[in-house]
Amino acid sequence: MTQTITVIRGDGIGPEIMDATLHVLDTMDVGLQYEFADAGLVALEKHGELLPQATMDSIRKNRIALKSPLTTPVGEGFSSINVELRKRFDLYANVRPAKSFPNTKSRFPTGVDLITVRENTEGAYIGEGQTVSEDGEVAMLTQKVTRRGSERIVRYAFDLARKTGRKKVTVVHKANILKSTSGLFLKTARAVATEYPDIECNEMIVDNTCMQLVMRPEQFDIIVTTNLFGDIISDLCAGLVGGLGLAPGANIGTDAAIFEAVHGTAPDIAGQGKANPCALLLGAAQMLDHLGQPEKASRLRAAIIATLEAKDSLTPDLGGSGNTMSFAKAIAGRI
Repeated sequence: MTQTITVIRGDGIGPEIMDATLHVLDTMDVGLQYEFADAGLVALEKHGELLPQATMDSIRKNRIALKSPLTTPVGEGFSSINVELRKRFDLYANVRPAKSFPNTKSRFPTGVDLITVRENTEGAYIGEGQTVSEDGEVAMLTQKVTRRGSERIVRYAFDLARKTGRKKVTVVHKANILKSTSGLFLKTARAVATEYPDIECNEMIVDNTCMQLVMRPEQFDIIVTTNLFGDIISDLCAGLVGGLGLAPGANIGTDAAIFEAVHGTAPDIAGQGKANPCALLLGAAQMLDHLGQPEKASRLRAAIIATLEAKDSLTPDLGGSGNTMSFAKAIAGRI
């Protein structure tokens, strides 16, 4: 059976890492067909808008998208193309794994294997209700957290724990101070946790979470939290294991899912073959899991690890002298 996915090649280094990722996927016989669509600066130049209707229609039709990084121009259009995609398709779960990899410039070359599950559609990060007083002295925004949004993201985290054989979910909050918004999230999480007696649940205040992640990250398994906290924590976790070049992300909703590299477009190295494709490749592995091909997802991750261990054709950020495509070909050769 074949599956058509929407492919967004992106801006900056996006096309290079996407070409590398598709090369690897094409060697795996995973039954994918590609429908290419534009977004970001490329779309603005070609179609006059950052998110053309044809791109939205493609994602809605195929329900699965693989996306390279996009640029949102300062002062134009949306505050963030990524946020807009999440809102339009109600991609409520942002799933960010962080795992130790060999031969990387990492604070923790071993011992880290955790997932941050971040609520993706509510909270301060969405930027609703932003106002600035006429004199420019006071700025405000609205932070909205709902019981429904909290319940479905916490339930997603516990279901993910069961599905992947993980044993603990840590609910991260600031309910000691933010008693309304974080309080509702924590109260809802406690209620959901009672339905999963086989999964350990603990609670941790967000500032302590950050300290504990830096000191003893091995104590965490799955973290579930609200939007803004999740944005910060997931990048912190990426920093523990070598940076955003090894950080994939999945944005999951009921009717669509978008898989991506979470790093930026790196225009300073675009077109030079220096970009590390691992984040997007790992995002593609998440996509294969989502499509019901966990064995092939595991093979892809194993091939990445084996290539890192062999130091074969690594890109400059990983200490090698290879390029984006030679690194991808080395990975493909080990699948």
